[in-house]
Amino acid sequence: MDIHPPEGTLSYYVYYRIRADADRDLALTRIRAMQASLHARTGVLGRLMMRHGDAATWMEVYEPVSDPAGFDAALQQEVAAADVLELIEPGSARHVEPFSVCV
Repeated sequence: MDIHPPEGTLSYYVYYRIRADADRDLALTRIRAMQASLHARTGVLGRLMMRHGDAATWMEVYEPVSDPAGFDAALQQEVAAADVLELIEPGSARHVEPFSVCV
């Protein structure tokens, strides 16, 4: 069984720190709603995780992404529509890192 995304697709890893004063339940709801909207637009499922031992560092994972340009545009639009950047710790940023399978 191959657990890797199909060759020619990308996996997106998006990580950031949530504001210290953010309402965690509201942040979870907002990001999960953004991911649902993104899935409806692109067909790409998202997962939401937090760093072990550091509940303020979150990561979104999206795969497989077969249309990076379209996905990038949709992700930016959905992040803006959900006002996700308001949840990010001041002085930090959302880091978006696309990766491909080693061949």
